[in-house]
Amino acid sequence: MTASPSPSPVHVVGGGLAGSEAAWQLAQAGVPVILHEMRRAGPPSSSGAVGRPGPVKTDAHQTDGLAELVCSNSFRSDDWEYNAVGLLHAEMRELGSIIMSSGDAHQVPAGGALAVDREGFSEAVTKRLLDHPLITVVGEEIAGLPPEDWDSVIVATGPLTSPALADAILKATGEESLSFFDAIAPIVHADSIDFDIAWRQSRYDKEGPGGDAAAYVNCPMDKATYDAFIDALLDGPKAEFKDWEHVPYFDGCLPIEVMAERGRETLRHGPMKPVGLTNPRDPQVKAHAIVQLRQDNALGTLFNMVGFQTKLKHGAQAEVFRMIPGLQDAQFARLGGLHRNTFLNSPRLLDRQLRLKALPRLRFAGQVTGVEGYVESAALGLLAGRLAAAERLGRPLEAPPPETAIGALVEHITGGHLDGAKFQPMNVNYGLLPPLEAPRVDAEGKRIPPKDRGRAKKRLMSVRALDALKAWRDA
Repeated sequence: MTASPSPSPVHVVGGGLAGSEAAWQLAQAGVPVILHEMRRAGPPSSSGAVGRPGPVKTDAHQTDGLAELVCSNSFRSDDWEYNAVGLLHAEMRELGSIIMSSGDAHQVPAGGALAVDREGFSEAVTKRLLDHPLITVVGEEIAGLPPEDWDSVIVATGPLTSPALADAILKATGEESLSFFDAIAPIVHADSIDFDIAWRQSRYDKEGPGGDAAAYVNCPMDKATYDAFIDALLDGPKAEFKDWEHVPYFDGCLPIEVMAERGRETLRHGPMKPVGLTNPRDPQVKAHAIVQLRQDNALGTLFNMVGFQTKLKHGAQAEVFRMIPGLQDAQFARLGGLHRNTFLNSPRLLDRQLRLKALPRLRFAGQVTGVEGYVESAALGLLAGRLAAAERLGRPLEAPPPETAIGALVEHITGGHLDGAKFQPMNVNYGLLPPLEAPRVDAEGKRIPPKDRGRAKKRLMSVRALDALKAWRDA
């Protein structure tokens, strides 16, 4: 009996979270993959004029590892019942996500969030992809449109898409890309934190996936210290970006000095809010504001400053951040930074298979499609990989229903109801899912107080989403 011929490979351009997940899903479905990552060294493939041997560095990445986390090390809430991103985690786990399984294996304490040791996480993903018999990793930049004989391509180049590829895509579509600033938070050496001032506690003592209710380091400020800190933020020298200064910020990743410019109280109602935290040395005195740091690696030797993305010049950052009580002697493993992100006008350009309408052989995944966040990017990589695999194997697959978190993201970026002129990046949230009426009674028939109905509604939507996802997967 003659063996069935192996399907021809699908090319995945970009080895970040979305590209890594897409490659894994393709290979797990039995489809060969050629994964192109410009940050890795190596000769180019037979890509002709568009291939440029790596490594090609970016302003944000530190290594050549696949699925490198360049900003936070947090995948945010892991609560599937009451948080939309936690629901997305659960859906991805149901679908065999390499990003979620590697994240689970390399988690570090983070209260109710799933945070990971960024180096261990990237190394694990890299090894699993390199070891897979159906995945070939090529170190090269695709500096233009992929060759025409690549009949199935997933472009997962992320917010740092090379200018040559971005320009080629824009020329093919006749559209202009939309861009926004994205920022990186500083990382502090744990042994330089003064624990005579700082203390460990998660907000409201909430336990995370690892069972730790004291995952964060908290640095308290009184009103005078807070006011002086705000003045320093506002007066500190900022990085200049010349030709792209007009680009807007994404509200989910605002630099702290931009938040301070929006009002002196903005930070203490945002990343520096003091609620749910009690200083064990003086429980009766409530801090005016609190800076939190979250563990960044498995050894617990590095902590990142939560919500402290910044465009302060490097020379000013250490001086300003050492004004924070507990960080007066802080040593920084990495200072903050700022880079430009680019995304497609997806409602106009992509179909529900995540294909470029003008060039259907090209699929897109990750942040370049207009989703925001690590998990959202990886989720679209997962879906793009499954859609491309189904197409290659002759078993067409529809996107998940909009009642699921993944399907809701697809609806957001491809929905015809969206005004393309106003399209902006979006994190997953319950507002993207079809609504349900808030329940008035619980499963036992007991009346739910009005203040608890919103929370009960979220759980109903989450249960509905997982049921719909499992039905889609099994069908």
